[in-house]
Amino acid sequence: MAEIKVYYEPELDLLTIFWKAPRKTQICSEMEDGVILIKDSISGEPIGLELISFKPGDKRIDGISLQMGKVFDAA
Repeated sequence: MAEIKVYYEPELDLLTIFWKAPRKTQICSEMEDGVILIKDSISGEPIGLELISFKPGDKRIDGISLQMGKVFDAA
């Protein structure tokens, strides 16, 4: 199962999401609307993104729903 790491820094209004492990060789490219794409500089593979000026309820990611707990019972 893929592991997604989400970091929210309220004092900076910054939300960072990684779907791959952060790299020493990562580079960032600003897309639009305060969205930063994080990529591996060697392979060019996207590994995460950052949202600048993020506040809870931000409309840029309104389609994401975070739910905690088990998706299904393995029994």
